[in-house]
Amino acid sequence: MQTIDLAGKTIIADTFVIVTGRSRIHTRSIADAIAEAVERAGFGVARREGYTDGAWILLDAGSVIAHVFTPEQRQFYNLERLWGTTPQRVAQSS
Repeated sequence: MQTIDLAGKTIIADTFVIVTGRSRIHTRSIADAIAEAVERAGFGVARREGYTDGAWILLDAGSVIAHVFTPEQRQFYNLERLWGTTPQRVAQSS
């Protein structure tokens, strides 16, 4: 998982969370877990895009947008390159 701090750089969101799943089924499971965690924290997911296909799932939770990719889609879109000058943090999955 990687986070990109966008605060003050765009009106889209303050943070992007970028996660890679091993397959489309895995990306859906990750997206479900993120949505459940957001809701348990008392927030909501305003929009979900790409869930049916599962190659790139976008979850819009207001100031945080989560992108859940298959490896091929993450490499193709390379969001880290677009925001390369912003602070980024990589977290190890457990």
